Amino acid sequence: MDYTLNVTYITLSGLVEVHKYRYLYFLVLFTVYILIICSNSTVVYLIYIHKNLHEPMYIFIAALLVNCVFYSTSIYPKLLIDVLSEKQIISYPACLCQFFMFYSIGSSEFLLLAAMSYDRYVSICKPLQYPTIMTKTTVSIFLVLSWLVPACHIAIPAILSAETKLCNFTLKAIFCNNAIYRLQCVQSRVITIQGVVALLNLTIFPMLFIIFTYTRILIICYRSCREVRKKAAETCLPHLLVLISFSCLSAYDIAIARVESNLPKTARLIMMLQIVLYHPNPLIYGLKMKEISKHLKRLFRPAKII
Repeated sequence: MDYTLNVTYITLSGLVEVHKYRYLYFLVLFTVYILIICSNSTVVYLIYIHKNLHEPMYIFIAALLVNCVFYSTSIYPKLLIDVLSEKQIISYPACLCQFFMFYSIGSSEFLLLAAMSYDRYVSICKPLQYPTIMTKTTVSIFLVLSWLVPACHIAIPAILSAETKLCNFTLKAIFCNNAIYRLQCVQSRVITIQGVVALLNLTIFPMLFIIFTYTRILIICYRSCREVRKKAAETCLPHLLVLISFSCLSAYDIAIARVESNLPKTARLIMMLQIVLYHPNPLIYGLKMKEISKHLKRLFRPAKII
């Protein structure tokens, strides 16, 4: 434990052979981070400049991609500094801040996907009512709630943890995730209960709602004509792929916290890198969404001609 101006520092011990592979770590992480920023920003830019993409579905996609950029930014800059540093340390307040950003932004992903599933449900199952239901006001409310509700939920354990006494100062991770609770001398019952409530409200209930809406869509599509089924496949499949991939990453994060003491350090690092490196959103939406794919081809076509 180090003290500088009475600030508690936490050692991040999740990296393997960091002194030996630091430049390889940096190169891989920096490359992935730049790709995430550029790919997400490109699709968001296309949605912004093309008026035919100013529809609720594409606005939600843009919000999801912006969310991905913030999600990555909560991890990568500090991680890049750590791999080049002699000691991988972080102040406890900064660690709690990273914890708050990581989980509040990550939880927003599920709520945005739930909003997108509702948008697809209304579009396919109630097409005549779609313009009156999915108004600009409705979309704005969904976006605000998708970011505000997780922030309020995650702020509670972050604030309570700031007042909790620590007995351990080594975090078996490469960034501040829910393993910070293992640093505390006594686990707070309030934090545990609030964690269960947050898991239900931010993950379980949105996933159940998504499953319900897509089940309804599948039933309607099964009874409808071929064109309706084609439209549903084109617009719903990318959302389902993103949901499945992000659900797997969330399961990784929960598994790491539960079984970290029983895992070899290398296996734990590989699982954490899955969370950090794997961001399929721009690839899925750029290739699977017909209108976005069309604008992407137009954007890069001049470069091929030259």
